[in-house]
Parts: sequence; C-alpha cells; structure tokens
Amino acid sequence: MTGSRPTSPDLRGPHRQNPREHHPGRDASRVSRRTALAAAAVATLTACVPSRATPTPTTAAAPAGGGYGQAQLQRDVDAVGGAGVVGVQGEVVTESGRLLARSGVANLETRDPMPLDGYFRIGSTTKTFVATVMLQLVGEGKLSLEDTVDRWLPGVVEGNGNDGRKITVRHLLQHTSGLDDGLEEQKKLFTSPETWRRERMRTWRPEEVVELATRHEPEFAPGTRWSYSNTNYILAGMIIGKVTGYTWQQEVRRRILTPLGLRHTIAPSTSPDLPDPHAQAYQRFPSHGSWVDVTAFNPSRPGAAGAMISTTGDLNRFFRALVGGALLAPAHLAEMQKTVPAEQLGTGVGYGLGLMFQPLRCGGYWGHGGSVHGYVTRAGVTPDGRRGVAVSATSNSPADPEAGRGASRALDTLVDRALCAAG
Repeated sequence: MTGSRPTSPDLRGPHRQNPREHHPGRDASRVSRRTALAAAAVATLTACVPSRATPTPTTAAAPAGGGYGQAQLQRDVDAVGGAGVVGVQGEVVTESGRLLARSGVANLETRDPMPLDGYFRIGSTTKTFVATVMLQLVGEGKLSLEDTVDRWLPGVVEGNGNDGRKITVRHLLQHTSGLDDGLEEQKKLFTSPETWRRERMRTWRPEEVVELATRHEPEFAPGTRWSYSNTNYILAGMIIGKVTGYTWQQEVRRRILTPLGLRHTIAPSTSPDLPDPHAQAYQRFPSHGSWVDVTAFNPSRPGAAGAMISTTGDLNRFFRALVGGALLAPAHLAEMQKTVPAEQLGTGVGYGLGLMFQPLRCGGYWGHGGSVHGYVTRAGVTPDGRRGVAVSATSNSPADPEAGRGASRALDTLVDRALCAAG
C-alpha cells in the first residue's frame, strides 16, 4: 500500500498537547453524554495502559495472557525488522496487560534504538478518526449519509464525468464513489530525492487535491463498485468544515482526542514536525537506491486522508474505545461496520465507513492500516474491543515491491498471532 493508503494546530514543542476547542452554540447535552461514555472507556482502559512516561522493555511487559507474551511479541517484531525495514515498534494490549517491543534503529546515522510508544505518522489510519466525526454528526442530525457531496460542496466535484450530485457521504466514507485518487496523481511530484526536497514543504489546499482527481474520469458510477481513493476523505474533511464551521482537525480534537485523553495524538495542519521521541522515516525512490530521510514534510497534502500523528498506545486506546461503543451510538457503529468487499486490500477484507474488517485465522478484526512517506501502520482490535494491536514500521520502498510485500506479510503475521492468542 502506497502514499496514504491503508496497508495541528502546528506543533510548538516536543510534547505540546492539543487544547480543547471552544465551540459556541453546540448541543451541550449530546457532547456531555458522549464525553461521559468516552471517560468511562478511558477509565477501563487505563487499568491496562500504564503511563506513557514509563514504558521500557521490562517494566511495561505485563503478560497479555493466553500464551502470547513478551518473548513472542519480540520475536514477531524482530521478524518485521528482518524483512528489510529500518525500525519497528509494536504494542499489544488486553484487559490483563500491555506488551511493548521494538527492533532496528530510529536513525541510520546515530543508530539510536527505536523508541517504545514513540510518535509516528499514521497515514490512512487517519480515515477512521474522520469517519467517526462524520458519524457523530449523523447522530446529531446535522448530516445524512445519503446527503450528496454537491449539497455541501456545490460545484466542487464536476467535469470529466465526475458529478457531486450523484455521490453521497456514504460513497465517500466507503470508497464507492468512483473518484480518482488525487494523492496518487501528486506522487508523480516525488520521483526522486531532488523532487522530494523541492516539493515536500508545499502547502496544499484540499480543493487543489480534488481538482487533480477530477482531471480524470471516474473509475465507475457511484455505488456500483469499490476502489480505494484518498480523494473521498479529502472531501469528507471539507464537508466537516461546512457542516460545523470548524476544521476537521478541530473536530477530531474536540470530539475524540480530548474525551479519550489521547494526549499523544495530533491532527496537524501544515507543521512538518513530529514531537520527540520519534523515529526517522526512510524511503527509497525509483531513481535512488539508498534510504532517504523523509520524516519532515507539510501534511496538508494527505490532509484528512492521512495527516495524523499518534503512538501505539493512543491507537490501541482509540480503536478499543470505538469498537467498544464509547464514541458512537450502537446504530451508527453498526453503519460503520457494514462492509463491502475490498479485495484490492486482500482476500476476505471488507471495508465499512472508514473501518476495515480483516480476516484472521481465528475470525477477523476491526481496524485500519496506513502508510505515508516512510511510515507504515497496522492497528486494530478484536470484535469485542478487548484485545488490540498497533505496529509502526519506519521505512517503505516503492522502488522494491518485493521487499515491501515481505514486510507486509511479517506485519500481518504479528497481528494475527497477537489477536488470535487465547485469553
């Protein structure tokens, strides 16, 4: 998976927290009820998620139960590292404990070890946060899944057979719109280290990304097929802005990050920085055989399709709360979990509304992966929301597809073993 596919306010300091946004005129009772649910979920999760300030390979290695322990996680993380990535960090969490492991290095020059629960770019895992906000708005009666794009963004999607009057919010969130992938078009700008350095700090407006996509004819009529397109979530972020009067980043912070206490998750706007600790990200370009540091770039390009930054601990907390029912009413969580076949992402994969169901040897799990310029993420939870896994690998190589497939298989094996363990 490439670009921002599955697989900030700007930062002012290494540990800046996202302030709670003030939104006048909100339905305070709805927000307070949801916050109370989220707070209850956090209270439950906190029992098995120690303070982020203290994780080490020994003190954070409480048994996860059922035969999957620290030693097995370390072997699985080492296998990912052995598949050719520069560094990897992983976390498995259950009601009975939390496991963390790392392999490889955080920086090829200094050879510093990978951080445990360090910050990383989560790529398309951002989509689940954005879809959750959209479904909360549906629950508040401010938006309908059957609203057309043109209702909220008149004239934005048109030309070359593209028609925003025929594409619904549901189509966007489920990748059944037929729209071309605008970020794939932009990748043509990043074919070498030289073009990367020239273009990486450019600020993109979401309208520009959509315009690149609508230069192409749609792949199919809305609702007739499935095809992954980052353009869908660029438009979803724009719709959040129209519906609420605030940016998608502000709404993610207010509705998800603050209630759940996700103090190490960031929804940036244009800042290229990551807080410390973080591992450097590396990528090989088709014209250049060596690893190139691609850590810092302006995240306005992936935007609502893939701009966010998080940690393994925060991702596990988010997905356990979401699937556990703390963020959405049951009817809206059920809508999120209505899937269509997404065979492009693997045999048996189903895509809901910003949430994927992926098969395991013991059934399956809910989550969403992501990749963006040197960072590859896997994150998800068992259907009961009790057992979660989050992994970040800090390199990818579009120039070497076979190496990428090897790393992907190792990541999938880690997830399968961690989530299928009994207990």
